[in-house]
Amino acid sequence: MTETTIGVDVSKDFLDAHRHPDGDERRFANDSTGFKALIRWIGDCVSRVVFEPTGPYHGALERALAKAGLPVVKVNPRQVRRFAEATGKLAKTDRLDAALLARMGALLQLEARPVHDAAMAELKQLHIAREALIKDRTAAKNRSKSITMALLKRQNAERLKQIERQIAAIDAEIETRVQKDAELAGRFKILISIPGIARLTAFILLIEMPELGSMEPGQAASLSGLAPIARQSGRWTGKAFIRGGRANVRQALYMPALVAIRFNPDLKAKYGKLIEAGKPAKVAITAIMRKLIVMANALLKAGRSWIPKTA
Repeated sequence: MTETTIGVDVSKDFLDAHRHPDGDERRFANDSTGFKALIRWIGDCVSRVVFEPTGPYHGALERALAKAGLPVVKVNPRQVRRFAEATGKLAKTDRLDAALLARMGALLQLEARPVHDAAMAELKQLHIAREALIKDRTAAKNRSKSITMALLKRQNAERLKQIERQIAAIDAEIETRVQKDAELAGRFKILISIPGIARLTAFILLIEMPELGSMEPGQAASLSGLAPIARQSGRWTGKAFIRGGRANVRQALYMPALVAIRFNPDLKAKYGKLIEAGKPAKVAITAIMRKLIVMANALLKAGRSWIPKTA
């Protein structure tokens, strides 16, 4: 049977949809009435519905499609542009973008992933707000080094105190929401059992990488951007490097890796072997970060906490 793929270009007011391979096209309003009409037009026999995230405009559509039981595929806009360039499709309109998304999903056989429920979506909002406050705090601290006027120094200090209060409030809200959800609380308990992974890192992994526990080891490393990418052509072999993936997950794992090197016996031994083999410290630390994410995925998959290996 021929697979059916729907491409949807999302804008503030409209949803432009394209069905592959028959080429049928429709435009719907980007509201609850439009969602219902779009879902009726899509029907039941569809392999995937492909769209790009567009800030505040795609969330409600994503939840409506998931509630209808449709296979949702959210793709990175950069990948879509590169696919367009590779296929020579340089023109850009809402209608053409919908057709491009449908073709990309069909040719690359993009797989649908579970959509975050409302509770997880709210946790994501809290984490985004926290990251913004962290940037504000850094900017305020940097400003304090160059401010000379007493008034401005006082205002900057007050702003820093306000930011710290807001961060603490968000942290408390995240923890409360996680502990109220039995499944999230169980996953959280497993994550913090791993030496090196503290509460904040565990929260970030729960929110930014909810797929953990449902993937193969290589997939977990790749999704976090910690899988080495080989470079080889003919007789030439270049150095492998990491690229892509979820940068915020990588950043969250850096300090836990440093802690694990000191307090996790298995990872401490692994780090030592890499250094003895002549690997640079940064490469060895990256390998430990990869081990941590693979370990977290395996423990969540097995539903058990970390326990030290016995001699």
